Amino acid sequence: MNEPLAERIRPKTLEDYISQNHLVGKKGALTHQIKQGIIPSLLLWGPPGTGKTTLANIIATESKRPFYTLSAISSGVKDVREVIEKAKHSGGLFTAKNPILFIDEIHRFSKSQQDSLLGAVEKGWVTLIGATTENPSFEVIPALLSRCQVYILNPFEKKDLEALLDRALTKDNFLKAKKVELKETEALLRLSGGDGRKLLNIFELLITSETGNKIVITNELVLQKVQKNTVLYDKTGEQHYDIISAFIKSIRGSDPNAAVYWLARMIEGGEDVKFIARRLVILASEDIGNANPTALVLANSCFQAVNTIGYPEARIILSQCATYLASSPKSNASYAAIKLAQQKVKETGDLSVPLHIRNAPTKLMKDLGYGKGYEYAHDHKDNFVASEFLPEDISGTNFFKLGNNPRENAMRDFLKQRWKDKYQF
Repeated sequence: MNEPLAERIRPKTLEDYISQNHLVGKKGALTHQIKQGIIPSLLLWGPPGTGKTTLANIIATESKRPFYTLSAISSGVKDVREVIEKAKHSGGLFTAKNPILFIDEIHRFSKSQQDSLLGAVEKGWVTLIGATTENPSFEVIPALLSRCQVYILNPFEKKDLEALLDRALTKDNFLKAKKVELKETEALLRLSGGDGRKLLNIFELLITSETGNKIVITNELVLQKVQKNTVLYDKTGEQHYDIISAFIKSIRGSDPNAAVYWLARMIEGGEDVKFIARRLVILASEDIGNANPTALVLANSCFQAVNTIGYPEARIILSQCATYLASSPKSNASYAAIKLAQQKVKETGDLSVPLHIRNAPTKLMKDLGYGKGYEYAHDHKDNFVASEFLPEDISGTNFFKLGNNPRENAMRDFLKQRWKDKYQF
């Protein structure tokens, strides 16, 4: 019995598939497509042990398509091209339904490896199904992402995990030979962390470690036999993004206690010190900005310091920076301003630069009026002259809307004195 329990009871049909009802339930997003065999290229995104590989196999079986599989851990561009070449020539009866190419852990593919898939997906030589534990927005190149539908798989709920245990006890011949009583399951379910594969691995460990024909599963037995649960933090998976999100939102929400807690979760999980510090630098500008310009200085100093020092002492510097930023006045005025400006650029296109503020390095340009009428601010009182610096079509557009805090209120007063009623700061 070398095959793991999770593999021995892997479902083969959609009816046997457990969980993810939002995708494959009666009204699931994929149910009708699978039944009809009309499968788009897609990415299955979810934590480990939520049935991504199983679902890919079922899709291929139900749609009656040739199925090719690669692991991003061990495959290179050469392997990808070889499989695509095989898929191209596996047509025949399957020409109406192109083969499925399943790539496990597709986020581990480099840009060049992902590029090598584009042509085959674009031309329909293969239907790509990629499985990833990481956010595809960050780990899959835009060109490939735009050609795929993204479907999210959720961690198993309690009822799903209980259904897995029931299947194991009723479907697996080895376990059926044992007299197993599930007296208590709370510890078993908690240690799984919503990971079906992990649950079955722990369960199998318990069964094989016990002697005799009668095995009673209790919380005490589970905690005795299984090492204490490590901090649930996969720095290469979804937890990586969820916890950094909680960390950032706690600082933005001015809660230093929550900020330092989520910081501790990342540190204990072995998160890259530079990743944390880099996010603090971004936050200092995005969420604090000119309400407290010192925040960016401190965050940048923090980034440089932790790069020099590293763990474990870097945790102190990160904590100082995180608690300072959480306790600082907040403003997203600069962040909002650049978003509005970019939106306006997309809406209006490449508007002409007003002639008087164009560069005029040559005589021809000066003859054409480049730079004509420009007034040098430092030649005027208070180093200011009310000139026009925006294209005529968007003159008077206000992008920069200051927050309500002492520093930005002072900036508002300064700008209002200069621009009067032209802008509503």
